[in-house]
This record gives sequence, structure tokens and C-alpha cells, in this order.
Amino acid sequence: MLGLTFGARAKPGFEILCIGAHSDDIEIGCGGTILRLLDENPDARVHWIVLSATGERAAEALKSAELFLARAGTRQVIVQEFKDGYFPYVGGDIKGFFDDLKRRCSPDLILTHWRNDLHQDHRLVSELTWNTFRDHLIFEYEIVKYDGDMGTPNCFVQLSSSTSRTKVRYLMESFGTQKNRPWFSEDTFLAMLRLRGVECRAFDGLAEAFYCRKARL
Repeated sequence: MLGLTFGARAKPGFEILCIGAHSDDIEIGCGGTILRLLDENPDARVHWIVLSATGERAAEALKSAELFLARAGTRQVIVQEFKDGYFPYVGGDIKGFFDDLKRRCSPDLILTHWRNDLHQDHRLVSELTWNTFRDHLIFEYEIVKYDGDMGTPNCFVQLSSSTSRTKVRYLMESFGTQKNRPWFSEDTFLAMLRLRGVECRAFDGLAEAFYCRKARL
């Protein structure tokens, strides 16, 4: 297994763009990676975008972002109200939001949904990410769900057991509305980290996995 690190950057700071269709998507897909990146890059600038969250779900999204981004140098959290489950039908409006987002940031790393995710909202977000940010490093994260669409990722971020436990604790603390869902549990999230850790021989046996279509070395 060949290990890689982010190279030296011409501009100060490390700029990260996190995009999630729904409240809790970012945290489930790449929350541990965010925690590790902020530990290693205390001057990082983070743009945290949740495209569909209203009412209590919006409050949960803001609470969670506060926890996960506590060590960020600077942060911008945006919670939008596009209708859950209808992204393909209001794609023009969401495309306009992405075009505006591109004018406001040029990140070193983008974390977004996997393009083959079976949830229609997730797929559209991935497509618009690639359509909008065409010269950026993009990692596509995965979301465990009933559909059974887990694939074969090709990029792994090793996590310590401490970081993994923190990720899961923040998830359980932040998203009380989801605890009635059978898949939303500590066991599920730790199992995913363990499975991907096995696949990359992670140092603590724990990792998050991504799909990286293009990378320039």
C-alpha cells in the first residue's frame, strides 16, 4: 500500500470544501477525515455546505458543524433548504447555487458524494461538483444505507481509534432525529471504519474510504 500526503502549497492555509446533500451526510461520509485534517492543519479554512435541512434538521446540522469544525482556522457553514428527495427536479436552482459557490472559493480539497450513490440527491450533488470544480482534487465519500450500494473505493484515509470514536460520538450527540433509523447506530459507523481499515491495512485498523477519479502527482 503506497502512502501519499498533500504536497506543499503556494498559498497559505489549507482550504477545504465539504458538500452534503442532507444534514449528517458530510459527517457520516468524511467526518473522521475532517477531524484528522484539522488536527494536522490548524490554519485550515473550511466551507461546509448542507443543501437540504430545515427546522430541527437544520439545527442539528449547525450543532454538528460546530463540533466537527471546532479546530478550523476559519469556517463558513451554509445550510440551504432545497427539498429533500427532489434534487433532480430542481437541478437548475441547485446548479445556480454551485455556480455562486465557485465564485467564492477555490479549495485545495473537495469532499462530496460518490457519483454512483443510489440516492438521487447524492448523485446530483456529485455531478454538479464535478461540473463546477473542474481543476480541483475531489474525494467522493460513501454513505451506508438500505439500498446496499457500497462499492470498491480506491482511496483511504487512516484514522486513529481516538479520532474514530470522536466521529461516532459527535454523530450520536448531534442527530437525535435519526436515532430511530435502524442503520443509524454506533455499531454501523464503527463497522464501516473497521471494514475500510482492513482493506488498506490502517495503522489502528480504522479508515474512511473515498473514490478519487483524478489526481495529479
